[in-house]
Amino acid sequence: MLKTIFRVLAIIAVLLTVFPFLAADAWYIRMFDYPHVQLTFLTLFILLIYFFKFEYKNWKDNIFLSALTICLVVQAIKIYPYTPFAPLEVNASTQKDEGLKMYIANVLQKNKEYEKVIQQIKDHKPDLILLTETDQKWVKKINAEFSKNYKYKVEVPLPNTYGMLLYTKYPLENQQVNYLIEDSIPSINAQLNFHDQLIDLHSIHPKPPMPQHAKTSDNRDAEMMLVAKKVLKKEKLPALVMGDFNDVAWSTTTTLFQEVSKLLDVRKGRGFFNTYDANSYVMRWPLDHVFVSEEFRVQQIELLENNGSDHLPIFLELTYEPEHKESQQQENPSSEEMEDANQQMD
Repeated sequence: MLKTIFRVLAIIAVLLTVFPFLAADAWYIRMFDYPHVQLTFLTLFILLIYFFKFEYKNWKDNIFLSALTICLVVQAIKIYPYTPFAPLEVNASTQKDEGLKMYIANVLQKNKEYEKVIQQIKDHKPDLILLTETDQKWVKKINAEFSKNYKYKVEVPLPNTYGMLLYTKYPLENQQVNYLIEDSIPSINAQLNFHDQLIDLHSIHPKPPMPQHAKTSDNRDAEMMLVAKKVLKKEKLPALVMGDFNDVAWSTTTTLFQEVSKLLDVRKGRGFFNTYDANSYVMRWPLDHVFVSEEFRVQQIELLENNGSDHLPIFLELTYEPEHKESQQQENPSSEEMEDANQQMD
């Protein structure tokens, strides 16, 4: 009986490993992109129990063990880049001077613990603040505390959980609020003047592929590809793309986003930095991201404590080192990758 139970679990583990590779945008397929780390440990657990607990006497046992081993290898390959054992994709800073400090947080619109968010900002003194899921109440609370210190801002408060607030100590130029896919989902594009160097800045928060938000990942994927192509078009400018992507770092879509935009993931080689769900220690994965062009290096990255939201905030300090960009420069996207991106946009 116990062996049958573990065989059923093994079949589930195999199916959950295969689902993310299916070329389907339905939410009930794409949702399995998320718990990949948890699936890896589940597969390892089943494999160890099956290997040491049961006798394998026939071809069925060999098939189960082989299938589980293959799945474990596939899963491990996918998450390996986000472990400290992998090489850094964005190298460590070589400068001792302070860089660009950033605070990125999905604050959860209904969250009333404003003071926790405000205190985190006061403690870390970021140069740039990005808050998502913000309505007019959040605008009032943030402005009451920080209007003097953050003179440059783009505020898009909305009651639909897709509001977005951007504040910086450095000047912003060519600010645009875009509705790339849906007229209720904003994104921000601006040029940040950081010590006389313009940085192409993009902030996004697309809908997740969940039945209460969107039945497919089409719109999310299309928005990410649109931003990727915008970054590629202006690749002479250093670029930062940040926000709540509602997608995990290892998904096919995020991987394609990186390939098309030529941007780098600050997580790779450092850790998962799982931001959601802040209320669970087990079911947690990285949904909030910062992608950078090759001119940047990482001085510090930290996952901050729970501030009342269902997302944990990220604090990141980057240094601008264009003289070292060749060491982490990315290849141009292939024609196949561009075709895939265009198909997702269509």
